[in-house]
Amino acid sequence: MRIKYMARMLPMIAMVAGAFPAHGQDYPSRPVRIVTAEPGGGNDLAARAIAQSLTASWPQQVIVDNRGGAGGARAAQTVAQASPDGYTVLLYSNTLWIGPLLRRTTPFDPDKDYAPITLADRAPNILVLHPSVPASSVKELIALAKAKPGALNYSSASPGGSVHLSGELFKSMAGVNIVHVPYKGTGASFIDFLAGHVQMTFGTAASVAQHAKAGRLKALAVTSLQPSALVPGMPTMAAAGLPGYESVAFHAMFATARTPANIVRKLNQEIVRVLNSNDVKDKFLSMGIETMGTSPSEMTATIKSEMTRMGKVIKEVGLTYD
Repeated sequence: MRIKYMARMLPMIAMVAGAFPAHGQDYPSRPVRIVTAEPGGGNDLAARAIAQSLTASWPQQVIVDNRGGAGGARAAQTVAQASPDGYTVLLYSNTLWIGPLLRRTTPFDPDKDYAPITLADRAPNILVLHPSVPASSVKELIALAKAKPGALNYSSASPGGSVHLSGELFKSMAGVNIVHVPYKGTGASFIDFLAGHVQMTFGTAASVAQHAKAGRLKALAVTSLQPSALVPGMPTMAAAGLPGYESVAFHAMFATARTPANIVRKLNQEIVRVLNSNDVKDKFLSMGIETMGTSPSEMTATIKSEMTRMGKVIKEVGLTYD
């Protein structure tokens, strides 16, 4: 009797199940927010380029929600505390996972509060010297620094930022003593470098190109592990004398932890598709950024590798702040 009963019920069960789509099957059915930093910066520009392209191809609008300040904590907290449904996602730089290595406490956990979607882009720095420095390659610079410990200096803004960590990683891997000169802003740091008040720094491709052509600085190498389309023909730091050197500013995208896997998968597929489109690639290149587009597992591996590498440098330098 039970078998006959179940046989009669199966068509009804199938009909009822068909009336309710699988969770996330109709995603997105309402607008999606990309939460990021304050307007005008690299995080914001990247988020807007992605949002615009997704909106053009999705049935729903993708909007940018700027939550600046607090070193990224406001944007990070907004997504960490959001419903895990894929309608609130985060785009932020590697400050998100490097910051907790620098601060004693943070109001979010980059390991537990998010589901990785993709690395969106990378922006390598370029090691540059003032023309007065008697070195024309990374190897010559290392030799000079070893011959004159403490005589060379480099500038950077924002302690713990991309340029500062690029410099400290260089010092650690090369085994040299070069003095860090901190500035309150990137503009002041680079202006003093061009004036010869400091001898070396790291700059973006966009900030370096014009001055290199005019002979106001010497561009030695790019900080990405692989050659960069932003500076064709320029050697990497790894190839120029420091094997394994890599220090890159990334933008990555995250969903809230416990977001269903099928929604994360769709977000990954759609965002990677956008990042691989020629118009978005060109838009990012014009901003001095290279698009990426990775799987969540590749993104996780990159973040873990960077946290290990930079964590060692931060510990060596004793760089922590509240």
